[in-house]
Amino acid sequence: MRIDILTLFPEMCLSVLNESIIGRARESGNVTIECRNIRDYTLDKHNRVDDAPYGGGTGMIMQAQPIYDCFESLCSQLGARPHLVYMSPKGKVLTQAKAKELSQLENIAILCGHYEGVDERVIEEIVDEEISLGDYVITGGELPALILADCISRMLPGVLPNEDAYTLESHYSGLLEYPQYTRPFEWHGKTVPEVLISGHHANIQKWQREKSLEVTLAKRPDLLRDAELSKQDKAYLASLETDNK
Repeated sequence: MRIDILTLFPEMCLSVLNESIIGRARESGNVTIECRNIRDYTLDKHNRVDDAPYGGGTGMIMQAQPIYDCFESLCSQLGARPHLVYMSPKGKVLTQAKAKELSQLENIAILCGHYEGVDERVIEEIVDEEISLGDYVITGGELPALILADCISRMLPGVLPNEDAYTLESHYSGLLEYPQYTRPFEWHGKTVPEVLISGHHANIQKWQREKSLEVTLAKRPDLLRDAELSKQDKAYLASLETDNK
């Protein structure tokens, strides 16, 4: 899979993409992530990519032309049109399901806005969908783009050691993850649950599932509405709700 980030700050993005798991995945060829500098495509002699908004207001707006030409150059290079995502507080909030959907695509481009936003006409012209990280605003789209790229990349074959490394995590199955423990067995007077050292895999899996249900009910009960629940899951949740009354 290939992900291209269209940004005014490629060095900022690369400083993150070159590190840790994603950095190793890029080196090994499990995923291709490149950054393209929008400023390289401006026609302004002073290298400007923004201007004052029509109608007044504070701040500056990124111009349509450099963004459009940057994207067209990418399309020409690839010989295909990648699915273009614009990171925007106006978009639908990113979920694990959306990241999984995007991970099935061959080419994705992510547009990073900056200043007070992007000329609406280029959004209408080339953007396929807008995605938000939540109901808040930050300085630019680079951090959200990096999060989206990371979220997608870790589900690709070869990026993590095996599929369990992401399928058992919070949100992938619609539930929050069960508690995790490591050595030492006892710390500050607290011990690891005995079932986890029993070696009885069926009991361990049952404990993990029940704990996921408990944690989700306590911290994010809204997730249970859309989670895939078995009869046993529903019966266990009912028992928890009865105990809490």
